[in-house]
Amino acid sequence: MQNSKPKLSFWQIWNMSFGFMGIQFGWGLQMANMSAIYENLGAEPEQIPALWLAAPLTGLIVQPIIGYLSDRTWHPVLGRRRPYFLIGAILSSLCLFIMPNSSSLWMAAGLLWILDSSINISMEPFRAFVADKLPEEQRTTGFSMQSFFIGIGATIASALPWVFTNWFGFESSSVEGQIGDNVKWSFYLGGIAFIGAVLYTVLTTKEYPPSTLEEEERKRESKKGFGGGVSEILHAIQNMPSKMKQLALVQFVTWPGLFLMWFYYTPTVAAEIFGGTPGSDAYTEGQNYAGLTYSFENVVTFLFALMLPVLAGKFGKKWTHALCLMIGGMGLIGMNVIGGAEGKTLLFVVMAFVGIAWSSILTMPYSMLTDCLPENKIGIYMGIFNFFIVLPEIIASVFFGKVMQALDLSRIGAVTIGGGLLILAAILTLRIQEKNVEN
Repeated sequence: MQNSKPKLSFWQIWNMSFGFMGIQFGWGLQMANMSAIYENLGAEPEQIPALWLAAPLTGLIVQPIIGYLSDRTWHPVLGRRRPYFLIGAILSSLCLFIMPNSSSLWMAAGLLWILDSSINISMEPFRAFVADKLPEEQRTTGFSMQSFFIGIGATIASALPWVFTNWFGFESSSVEGQIGDNVKWSFYLGGIAFIGAVLYTVLTTKEYPPSTLEEEERKRESKKGFGGGVSEILHAIQNMPSKMKQLALVQFVTWPGLFLMWFYYTPTVAAEIFGGTPGSDAYTEGQNYAGLTYSFENVVTFLFALMLPVLAGKFGKKWTHALCLMIGGMGLIGMNVIGGAEGKTLLFVVMAFVGIAWSSILTMPYSMLTDCLPENKIGIYMGIFNFFIVLPEIIASVFFGKVMQALDLSRIGAVTIGGGLLILAAILTLRIQEKNVEN
């Protein structure tokens, strides 16, 4: 069936991927602002990691279920994946409008659980959508286009509060228990962007109808009920293709490295490079500078995404991914050579290297994965593949703080370990079998 799919034009791939930019507004806004919202509503610093567990836990539960359901869905107008795009976008946009008006800490925490569940409803089918629509030789291009829109969405979303303050004069400071107008309007605009981008994809892209055999199987599977769905998910976990297991190990090592960077990069810049302490001018300056380098990383991410299909075509998917991971790991380890604030411009080099790795992480594992999956189970396997992202995040969130305390590890030491994990993931990538032996 894969070989029978027609090649799509650049603009067709653009249209089918555009909705991913809206999804990134949901992720980007919460990553940039939720910790501050929590603290403003009374959270203590030690509570923050637990309040952030919504994303990995909902992904762990929601994605395989949505993958299973979308594999077995066919709506005469919206098709297989687009109903989930639309439902997830509507719910996510509502949460983005309500979130900055939260009146209590637990209201905000509850809304984050709903928001993350809703984002996952939209996001998981988007990954499967690439495999549904594109022949094998165009899938790297499809996932690269998603990475392109992820980078654009993250860049805009993270900059919105600054834009509303500096361009439009919105109030950025807030009294205890209230959120600044710049953050509120960033979430409002994010909600509009989310539903608008997803609607664009829904309205401009059609899906291939199931064959007669697929339709009969879908009807047969739909009669199994909830227990049958759980059984099918467990069976898929037990029977993962060998190539998927190899990719899963790479993911399981890659993502803790990323989490350590996300947890500790900004505090490292503020405290260990700018020499500040929390609340000091130097610390604030370091935080702002770290945010600026994050924006630069996102720019590199979406620009480099355009090069990935060319590199993969020339060097192969696994060698391309291994090289990108190696570059990212070297960038994080390279933070150790930045002596102080006088060397701060080198942070742009560090984050450019990370942007190269991030672009590949969003693209190449999924491109390699879809090459070995059965056509009628792409959604469920995409959801299971997410286990090897969220499980390391849960482990890192719950235990790494204790590890740092026990080893008396510095912030920059944690970031360095993250870089080492990316390099280890690069080495593991080279063990992946390129040949598709299971389909």
